[in-house]
Amino acid sequence: MTQSAVTRPLEGHEVGPVRVRDATRPGPRQLVRFAFYRVAPEWRRLEPAERARQRQELAGVLGQQAGGMLLRTYTLVGTRGDADFMLWAVSEDAERLQGLFSALNATALAGYLVCSHSYTSMTKRSVYVDAEHPNAGGGRDRLVLAPGSRRLLFVYPFVKTRAWWALPAAERQRMMAEHIRIGRLFPSVKINTTYSFGLDDQEFVVAFETDSAADFLDCVQALRDTEASSYTARDVPSFTCIRADVAAMLEALG
Repeated sequence: MTQSAVTRPLEGHEVGPVRVRDATRPGPRQLVRFAFYRVAPEWRRLEPAERARQRQELAGVLGQQAGGMLLRTYTLVGTRGDADFMLWAVSEDAERLQGLFSALNATALAGYLVCSHSYTSMTKRSVYVDAEHPNAGGGRDRLVLAPGSRRLLFVYPFVKTRAWWALPAAERQRMMAEHIRIGRLFPSVKINTTYSFGLDDQEFVVAFETDSAADFLDCVQALRDTEASSYTARDVPSFTCIRADVAAMLEALG
């Protein structure tokens, strides 16, 4: 497969080299991890200089590891009680992801961190979304995540009922067509759907990008009225993440 790597300007340590592909040809799918961390109260009792040293060390590790993968950082301080920050890491290589989190575990600050939630998933072509979907991207290009610049990210794991999978494919497609139509009414909300079958406890992980929390809230409420929604077994916990570069994310810890 012919591909080229294009390096775009970095904002903090957020994004590594971005690969541009011929979306009409088969290509490697991406592994995705959403890792949520909470800092222990004991860390905030350390001397300010030591906390600053540990923040700087972790920032350096994330900067070193960001090359060759997509790495986005978010703060949840003020939006969630059991998580302070989130790392959204995407790579075609499992070993590269493992290297990132192994390096993180070797830092001094990691001794005060608890990974309160973690979701592993993979990109996959949608069987429901047609190539002209303006909000979620076409089925052919969903093998490569391309997050935008919106400041809010809403993430949750998702599981359908067994009854859903027992339905004929045409019936599921009919219900999803309505679901997609409702979603299109909120163009400010971009969805990134990844798949976890056999990789983790959930079936999907969905991540919605937007600049408006109100638009996202209204979109989710509207989707509750769809027929497909009645086949949802689980879609919690839900996380409100605020985009921040590494320095700002760590500074918010205290």
